[in-house]
Amino acid sequence: MIVEKELISRITWRLMPFLGILYLIAYIDRQNVSFAKLDMVDALGMSEYAYGLGASLFFIGYFIFEVPSNLLLDRFGASKWFARILVSWGAVTIALAYTQNATMFYILRFLLGACEAGFFPGVLYLLTLWYPSAYRGRMVGLFMIFSALANAVGAPLGGMLLDLDGLYGHAGWQWVFLVTGIPAVVAGFVTLIYLSDRPESATFLNSEEKTWLKDRLALENAGMEATASDGFKALVNPRVLLMAICYIGFPLAAYGLSYWLPTIVKSFGVGNTANGFLNIIPWVLVAIALYAVPSAADKASSKTPYIVVPAVVGAVCLVLSAVIPNHLLQFAFLCVAAAGIFAGQPVFWSLPSRFLRGAGAAAGLAAINSVGNLGGFIAQNVVPWIKDSTGSTIAPMFFLAACLAAAAILVLVVGRMIGRTPTSREIGKAKVNV
Repeated sequence: MIVEKELISRITWRLMPFLGILYLIAYIDRQNVSFAKLDMVDALGMSEYAYGLGASLFFIGYFIFEVPSNLLLDRFGASKWFARILVSWGAVTIALAYTQNATMFYILRFLLGACEAGFFPGVLYLLTLWYPSAYRGRMVGLFMIFSALANAVGAPLGGMLLDLDGLYGHAGWQWVFLVTGIPAVVAGFVTLIYLSDRPESATFLNSEEKTWLKDRLALENAGMEATASDGFKALVNPRVLLMAICYIGFPLAAYGLSYWLPTIVKSFGVGNTANGFLNIIPWVLVAIALYAVPSAADKASSKTPYIVVPAVVGAVCLVLSAVIPNHLLQFAFLCVAAAGIFAGQPVFWSLPSRFLRGAGAAAGLAAINSVGNLGGFIAQNVVPWIKDSTGSTIAPMFFLAACLAAAAILVLVVGRMIGRTPTSREIGKAKVNV
């Protein structure tokens, strides 16, 4: 007899902390530029707009290589492909420490996106191979908590590294890239040894457990459309395309806020280290929300409210942060807005697995994520432009709020197209006989 909860718990303890640490490293390496920017812009003689363009080129490289990367992951296996991703993006992050001018910054940011492409949707795809659908929203939430931890860790780390200015002949912004790039290279080699590609190859599962998991997933996948087995056909699936458009608003608001928050806090008149520690607060709230909202959503048949309500709360708080002049209240609203932006995203990522499987899931998840992450490109160009045009560091929050509200409206449309998810009780009992 297989006890479902015990099996899922064992898989979770084996996979999620490790995948989460990899995501923590990834998120720090893509966000480190927001702190390096505080000194790097003047050191390289760049304008705010030039910095925004360079930072945003990450998302162009990400967009171009995301789907091919995920299809190659399906072919070569997660351990080998994730190792390649980690080592290559770590090397590019280290190279960013030796940026000489704006052109070099543009090239390296593009390469960073190309190297990291496929990691996040690759993990989402990996979860479809290991977990029944009733658990995926919760697992994505656990995984994404590490992005909040990355911001919480990365913020004070970035502030302290900036204050190492001049140590061993390196500027503070150079230390930001050096110290955050090395862990990715090391983690790449660890991944080769530790990570199992599929349940069938896992040494920590016995044959009965492997058979149970295989049968359970096969039962859930049986009702999916046939075209989901073809990765390239999945790319033109109308539901995939609509979800990709819908998702744009979430990364746009997330990156717009997370990249710009250190600049807003700096405008309050605080130093680098204090700035870093203040930036821990919103990400603690994000971590709590990423656990609470997906856990509640996994028990509900209708997922849409658990995506829409947090997004609306986030949009309202972004507007309030821009209209209320008190710095303390501004910061408080931005903290709640951050939680609202992120809380519903794990629930959103549970939707594609209702109609995609196999290579179709690999391609579809990558397509949604790659198109959606163009929101990061938009945010990194529009937010500095609004700041330069208005002279206000808080004015861009109106733009982020509008985009987040539009995403919430589109989620309602997507929810109607996809329909209702069966509850775990409908799928089966906690204990299943083999």
